Amino acid sequence: MSTVCDLLVIGAGPAGMAAASTAARLGVSTLLVDEQAALGGQIYRNVESHSNDADGVSAADWQRGAALVREFRASGARHRAGTQVWQLDPAQEGACKIYVTDGTQADVIRARRVLLATGAMERPVPIPGWTLPGVMTVGAAQILYKTGKHVPQAGTWIAGSGPLLWLFAAQALEAGGKIEGILDTAPRSNFAHALRHSMAALRGRAYLERGLALQARVRRAGVPVIKDVAAIEAKGEDRLTTLRFRVGGRWRDVLASTLLLHHGVVPNVHATRSLRAQHRWDGPQRCFVPVVDAWGMTSAEAYAVAGDGAGIVGAEASALRGRLAALESARRLGVIDEQRRDTEAAPIRGDLARHMPVRAFLDQLFAPRASLLAPADEVLVCRCESITAGRIRDAVRLGCAGPNQMKAFTRCGMGPCQARMCGLAAAEIIAHERGVGMEEVGVFNVRPPLKPLSLQELAALPE
Repeated sequence: MSTVCDLLVIGAGPAGMAAASTAARLGVSTLLVDEQAALGGQIYRNVESHSNDADGVSAADWQRGAALVREFRASGARHRAGTQVWQLDPAQEGACKIYVTDGTQADVIRARRVLLATGAMERPVPIPGWTLPGVMTVGAAQILYKTGKHVPQAGTWIAGSGPLLWLFAAQALEAGGKIEGILDTAPRSNFAHALRHSMAALRGRAYLERGLALQARVRRAGVPVIKDVAAIEAKGEDRLTTLRFRVGGRWRDVLASTLLLHHGVVPNVHATRSLRAQHRWDGPQRCFVPVVDAWGMTSAEAYAVAGDGAGIVGAEASALRGRLAALESARRLGVIDEQRRDTEAAPIRGDLARHMPVRAFLDQLFAPRASLLAPADEVLVCRCESITAGRIRDAVRLGCAGPNQMKAFTRCGMGPCQARMCGLAAAEIIAHERGVGMEEVGVFNVRPPLKPLSLQELAALPE
């Protein structure tokens, strides 16, 4: 049987919880759906199990996440956990049809408006050997920590750049984990570029102070930090055994059983691209982001985006963006007028203004090394279809101009992940080979369904 609501919020992270709570408080019939079994999203995953941790590097995060959960539970908004969205339909006759499944049976949700709060994903950066057992992302390792308190053991190295790298390293060490060393791939020139934004960044100095504190914790624990690493290779037969890296023009080999990679995060735009909403290339963050107005509204009628899905801003700013999108959604639904929307939005915008200035500094400081975005020919880029960087370059030389043509030339991006893991990397290679900007190259089109589902689930759809 189909479900009906005024506002459907997809994603139960900080933006989604804040948006759903705000909308429900205003009197909007609100439903929040999320793939996970519990509230929190990725950043606050399993937060209710951690919220009593009074100490530690993540104590303030857990407290903020727990506060959002309490607010949501008191708001009256409905919540459907373990619900995966596999298709979004454009608005027709004043309503959107959203197709979901709980893993056994598909269903249709009809909503007058939809707010996408699907967050971010780690930037896929292919390196030699990245498909070996023992190689994973920092984000995946953090999920293991948050859900089961699993921490790195002896033989673990971390490589890449970005705030999450340092946060997880500090979390893991605090929990008794072992890290052999950190390979910082950010170019030294990044700091000089970031300094141009230093005065504005001081308005968000709490972020800077926290980042410095995390790095200090890692160094006090005796973890070697090797700066300006230009290249990384994972070596081994059946699994990772050796880590090879280049620094100062020289290659070094170290024993390793686990390699955790991280090169920043990018917005998860799979849903917005499926709606053919307008997107733009964000140069500093090196990713495509949906075009939204000051309230998070997209070019797709009745659809809004809030949080990191509209551009990376962090958890606290994501929650604020969620509230703004909820206010405008309530206005467009006729629940509140423009005056009340603006009155309630004023303090939220004030808080947001304190969080945003530091972003330009962080974007420059942790910008990925350009050479890592142009892997060698033998490196596997599309893992689903076993397509190497060399095959992509060969296709470009044969006349392939962009990612969607690349499907016909190589099947790159046509596997189960639907280019989530290879799309941005393949587009970077095409742009570099052609000598043009990413705006001209674009990214893969998204085809339905957004996530795989069985014929049994499909057959269970209501007429």
